[in-house]
Amino acid sequence: MLKEKYSQYSFILDRTARRVKQYAQTSFLQNAFDITIDQWSILKILFHADPMTHKELAEKSGKDQPTLTRIVDIIIKKQLAERIEHPQDRRSLQIRLTASGEKKVAQLSPAVKNIRMKAWENLSEEDFGHFTRILNTIYNNLDQ
Repeated sequence: MLKEKYSQYSFILDRTARRVKQYAQTSFLQNAFDITIDQWSILKILFHADPMTHKELAEKSGKDQPTLTRIVDIIIKKQLAERIEHPQDRRSLQIRLTASGEKKVAQLSPAVKNIRMKAWENLSEEDFGHFTRILNTIYNNLDQ
């Protein structure tokens, strides 16, 4: 019985995460942002901490190398980011935002914040505290 209950929690967590991402992606399309939610997450990371190597960006975003490379290739093609030579290691490349990428993040940030806040409506500060604690515990359990 207990095992069944935990399985149900995992299903709810996975279903909710997918729903949040689907809602955001639909909103991105409806608002003609011309980027995906995955591209946004990479742009946002770079906005706060560029330049970064592929490895650093993969770790920070939680994406595997092939997925990250595909996303980076697309945002480079859209001229929102670029690859540059690493200053200490000529064999390595870093990714950084272009001026267009910085402008895109600054321009879209308020709208994306509003889209993301939809999921948090009707939750209290106490709910946020419990939610954060529980998710961090689940995450840390899997890091051991």
